[in-house]
Amino acid sequence: MSRAVLSLGGNLGDRAGTLRTALRALSGEGLVARSVLYETPPWGPVEQPPYLNAVAVLRGDRDAAGWLALAHQLEQAAGRTREVRWGPRSLDVDVVTVTADDGTPVVSDDPVLTLPHPRAHERAFVLVPWADLDPAAQLPGHGAVADLLAALPAEDVAAVQRWEHLA
Repeated sequence: MSRAVLSLGGNLGDRAGTLRTALRALSGEGLVARSVLYETPPWGPVEQPPYLNAVAVLRGDRDAAGWLALAHQLEQAAGRTREVRWGPRSLDVDVVTVTADDGTPVVSDDPVLTLPHPRAHERAFVLVPWADLDPAAQLPGHGAVADLLAALPAEDVAAVQRWEHLA
């Protein structure tokens, strides 16, 4: 058994519908909790529309590679293509952390799956939903998510807006 924190986001097509579909799929994969949706500005140098983002916490009989495989399955089901780094996408699912049953964080420097996620500590679109979902959350190697959020530029945090359109 392990625990995983996944970050989900998308900015093409029916963003909310795509995220709801992915989150429903996760309910059959050990979903423990999920955040509400947040609208966020795009990350990276490519001009594109805003994202909707969410964070999900799961527990299950998967190792880190298994959680990554699940993330890729969700992306594929949403029609994700990988053409432009940090470009627009129907769904992006990142494995942020994996923790073993005994509470030990899984650490990996494998370029296929680096854990914890190498840029999670600087991404408000990951930290804001995660902190709202779990105020005591810890990012292994970086500390409390709440402290990481406090260290980010205020404008980055303010740009992550709770999205109430869940119809």
